[in-house]
Amino acid sequence: MSIQSTRSSFNALSGNLKGSLILLVSAALFAVMTLLIKILGQHLHVTQILFIRQIVMALIVMPSIMQGFPGAMRTAQPHLQILRIALALTAMLMGFTAVIHMPLADVTALGFAKSFFITIFAVWILRETVGPRRWAALALGFAGVIIMLQPGTEGFSGYGLMAVASAAAAGLVMVLIRLMSRQDSPTTILSWQAIGVGIAVAIPAIYFWRWPTGTEWFLLAAMGVTSYLAQITNILAFKWGEASILASLDYMRLIYATILGYLVYETLPGTATWIGASVIVAASIYSIWREARKNQQLTRSPAGRGFTN
Repeated sequence: MSIQSTRSSFNALSGNLKGSLILLVSAALFAVMTLLIKILGQHLHVTQILFIRQIVMALIVMPSIMQGFPGAMRTAQPHLQILRIALALTAMLMGFTAVIHMPLADVTALGFAKSFFITIFAVWILRETVGPRRWAALALGFAGVIIMLQPGTEGFSGYGLMAVASAAAAGLVMVLIRLMSRQDSPTTILSWQAIGVGIAVAIPAIYFWRWPTGTEWFLLAAMGVTSYLAQITNILAFKWGEASILASLDYMRLIYATILGYLVYETLPGTATWIGASVIVAASIYSIWREARKNQQLTRSPAGRGFTN
């Protein structure tokens, strides 16, 4: 089958089916990116890994940034841009550290707690309204997190708390993006993060620098490219498909992470991980479904503004 015929067949698919197929690819790319971080972290410092990742991604998006430069750096809310950079850096450093020291499936599942923190911060910062059923789903989701963390047992790990803290910081970043997008363009937000995070992590990266081997350079470049492709495909998937339909497929990351963890490290999730992850995923899907239903109600009828979930 030629490339042209393949493209035509793909374009003929419905939006939700196209989005679903691309999201499956995105989930696989995120899982591979996580695996590469874990492999590299056995010999390189986390700040060095993050620094090189930022350089690779910056090189990829530089043409887009330069088209709007220096105007792309003009912002009406520099304080929020700096706060977002600090939070993004915190989320990545804690998340990468957790990935290096935890089983892939465990850290992937805990990362899904981000959706719960987005709800909390959206209520606090954006004054969004959340009904009792979504609060119940939120409480259920955090119960799943506690099951996975296993506090007070031998299975408890401080790295698990770092994974949750990373999810919290990432959730706050997402809410800040929604807030900042009211005045700043996506290019401005992207430019500030690309430059800001790179500068912030440069000093510790140089301090802990160890010259990578040829293989490590290849893996570092692959990680940067994979990170970019994972984010782009994720954006495209939700551009074509409905969030309420695609939400459950995004959790294929957990399946991919489990498979990669077994193939590379011969590890499988324990009982607590399976139970906790199932609770987290179920609560997340329900929250997304309720949000999508609320948006449909608001779109169809002005009276829908009173709808609670």
